[in-house]
Amino acid sequence: MAGVEIMNAGRLREFFGMLCAILFAGGLVGCAAVDRRPPSIPEGFARDLPAECRQVVFVVGDGERSCKGRLWLLARDDSSSAWTSVAGPFPVNLGRNGMAWGSGERMPAAPAGFRIKREGDGCSPVGIFRIPYVFGYAAKAPGIRLKYVPITATSAGVDDSKSRYYNRVVDADKVERDWKSSETMLREDGIYRWGAFVAHNPDNVPGGGSCIFMHIWYGPGHGTSGCTAMAEGNLLRMLRWLDPEKVPSLVQGVR
Repeated sequence: MAGVEIMNAGRLREFFGMLCAILFAGGLVGCAAVDRRPPSIPEGFARDLPAECRQVVFVVGDGERSCKGRLWLLARDDSSSAWTSVAGPFPVNLGRNGMAWGSGERMPAAPAGFRIKREGDGCSPVGIFRIPYVFGYAAKAPGIRLKYVPITATSAGVDDSKSRYYNRVVDADKVERDWKSSETMLREDGIYRWGAFVAHNPDNVPGGGSCIFMHIWYGPGHGTSGCTAMAEGNLLRMLRWLDPEKVPSLVQGVR
C-alpha cells in the first residue's frame, strides 16, 4: 500500500509540473506568474513621473554592480490608474560597471552612498528619462510613431564635454565641428541599426554623461558603455509600441 502512495505522489508531482509548463507556455497566469510580474515602480519615481505619462519602459537591474537586468512595458489609462504590464520581462544588458544615479528632468535625490553617473564610467543611469526619438539605419521606419531620425555615415554622438554639441547626436557635415571625440553612429557591428535616444543629462552638463541609448545587444551578459541593450526583436516591439501622445518615459532602477 505504501508503494502505491509513493507512486501516486510521483504522478501527482509530474502532473502539476506538466500543468505549470502548459500554463507558462500559453502565457496564462500559472506557476510562473510571480516571476513574470513586474516589481512596482519605486514610490519616489512614480511620484515624479509626469501626470500625462501613460507609457513606461521599466528596467530593473539585478544589482548596482551587475550588467544584467529585465525590462517590462507598462501602461496606464490616466494619472490615477494603476500601471499594468503590457509585455515582458525581456532580458537586457546594462553598463559593464553596473548602474549609477543619473540626471533626468524629474529626479529624487540620490540615496546616500549611491554612485553618481559620470562621463565614461561604464554605468547605466538610474532614474526617469524621456524618450524623445527613435533612430535607425533605414531611410524610413514604418510602424514607428515617435520622431524618427535616420542614421547616416556622418551621424556622430558627441561625448566631448567641451563641445557645444555635447550629449547630442548630430550630422557632422551640417554643424561646425568643435569636438575632439565622438562615436560614429553608423557602426559595422550594426548595434545601432535600431535604437532610441534616452534624455539623460538633459541640460548637457559637462562630464555628466552623454549619448545614452537603448539599442541592439551583442548577446546576453555583454555589458555596455552605459546604454540599455536587448535582442533586436524585443527592441523593435518596444519601439513600435511607443506612442508620443502617451509621453513615454524610461524608468530604470536596481532590484
